[in-house]
Amino acid sequence: MIPLAQNNLTIDDVRDKLQKIFSHYPGEQQDLIPILHETQAQIRYLPAAAIKEIAKFLQIPESVVYGVATFYTQFKLTPQGKKVIRVCRGTACHVRGSSKVLAEIEKLLGIKAGETTPDMAYTLETVACIGACALAPTMTVDDEVHGKMTPKKAAEVLGVTDKP
Repeated sequence: MIPLAQNNLTIDDVRDKLQKIFSHYPGEQQDLIPILHETQAQIRYLPAAAIKEIAKFLQIPESVVYGVATFYTQFKLTPQGKKVIRVCRGTACHVRGSSKVLAEIEKLLGIKAGETTPDMAYTLETVACIGACALAPTMTVDDEVHGKMTPKKAAEVLGVTDKP
């Protein structure tokens, strides 16, 4: 079997996961977003093979599935790292130094915002607002909010100090 991207899942693995997800739904078009959410939770992104199977299950064109998946920013069409780091770029965070925190994380991980480390350990993203302005500048690692960040604190939170 051919592995999909760098997560070593095969097309058969994707189909198996999708069959379990599909078993919870009657196969109506209104099931699309919940199915996309569950698929991404299981696989960590939406591979082309999954989109094709979802379209077939819901009896809708693949273009409709892609349209929804690309419209909502929470859906990812490329593999995500084991940990997803989001740095807030909102006004309060920006004023309090989030750009320095972001620059430090980029330096430590050797990637830019929007990229994933080659070892698939981290994905780095920026967001318009985390909603924790009183803790600015903030970042999240997966769903855990970290406030009053400094470049040094960011390195400590990630447990990374010397990466190229």
